Amino acid sequence: MERHSWVSLVALAIAGVVQPACARQQSAASEASYRVVEAFPNLTFKRPTDLQSPRDGTNRLFVLEQDGVIRVFPNRADAKESTVFLDLRDRVNKDGNEMGLLGLAFHPQFKTNPVFFVDYTATKEKRRITRVSRFGVAQGGVGDAHSEDAVIEIDQPWANHNGGQVAFGPDGMLYIALGDGGAAGDPHGNAQNPDALLGKLLRLDVSKSLYATPADNPFHDGKSGRPEIYAMGLRNPWRFSFDRQTGQLWAGDVGQNTYEEIDIIEKGKNYGWDCREAAHSFDGEQSERCENAQELVDPVWEYGRKEGISVTGGYVYRGKALPDLVGWYVYADYGSGKVWALRMENGKSVNRLLVESGLLISTFGVDENDELYLCAHNPGNEPTKIYRLEAK
Repeated sequence: MERHSWVSLVALAIAGVVQPACARQQSAASEASYRVVEAFPNLTFKRPTDLQSPRDGTNRLFVLEQDGVIRVFPNRADAKESTVFLDLRDRVNKDGNEMGLLGLAFHPQFKTNPVFFVDYTATKEKRRITRVSRFGVAQGGVGDAHSEDAVIEIDQPWANHNGGQVAFGPDGMLYIALGDGGAAGDPHGNAQNPDALLGKLLRLDVSKSLYATPADNPFHDGKSGRPEIYAMGLRNPWRFSFDRQTGQLWAGDVGQNTYEEIDIIEKGKNYGWDCREAAHSFDGEQSERCENAQELVDPVWEYGRKEGISVTGGYVYRGKALPDLVGWYVYADYGSGKVWALRMENGKSVNRLLVESGLLISTFGVDENDELYLCAHNPGNEPTKIYRLEAK
């Protein structure tokens, strides 16, 4: 996230117009009412980038480490150790601050169809690429690194804005988040270009072949854009998730110089970058591509530099341990460590601060009971813990 040089050192190693968002939003005036506590005091991880559950009844959690390792452990507070589920360090390119092993999605029927999908940065013929691959499980229940089948590969012109989240939607399709390709200001105009995959959310059908494009994708015919595209106009949608009750797709899109944004992503919509940064005009708005762009959709929430520098998207909470948060979208800022909850009330977005954690929150995750966890980085790449929220 190339805003300023000082931000780059801190920011995550990953980092028609409707009415103005400020007219539709309000902040709840409440003091922080939560704290973060260590969820698994005996375990540490190196630069975690994702936390996932296979939802296969085994009550296990899987944590991705940016250098290329997936670790697994039993979901118990007294867990003594994690073990290696998959080691991809021989093929993961982690040279850039926002590169490496970035996303994991288990097949929705992983118990009977034990395959999973991984998003990582790689090198191919001296080119930097994002690769999403399918893997199987070997004897002993560990991931089989030799079973890799590359689903899709996308050239990355710069080392930042890789996106990296992969997830199955309630429709059974695989969704892939891609940043605009990096540098600053989207110099190649990728996010507004329907013939480019960068700056988009992709949607693939991986149920019958390595992948096909669903017939109801916006550009399925391939004549007016790439058939893989589901939504466009994104800068760096580092983390997105589906509400397990409503199916809504929420994303945190990392801003450039001034604003961070939360979007509810819908099929075929254009979320504005680089014509707009959040709900505000950006340098490219007067360009020909912006003048000819479809109606641009404002975020449901935005915040400025007084609150943080790099949004980390989260989840709509559907667990039982924190009843006051049920139905709220919980998210954070990597730079400031603030954790908020957001929801829609009577057509307006209501946002409240939960805790000022002091953590470099890199990602969230949920277990098979929909309980929420936070992952963080430590300065100097020191090992760190997994955390959870607790009411005061």
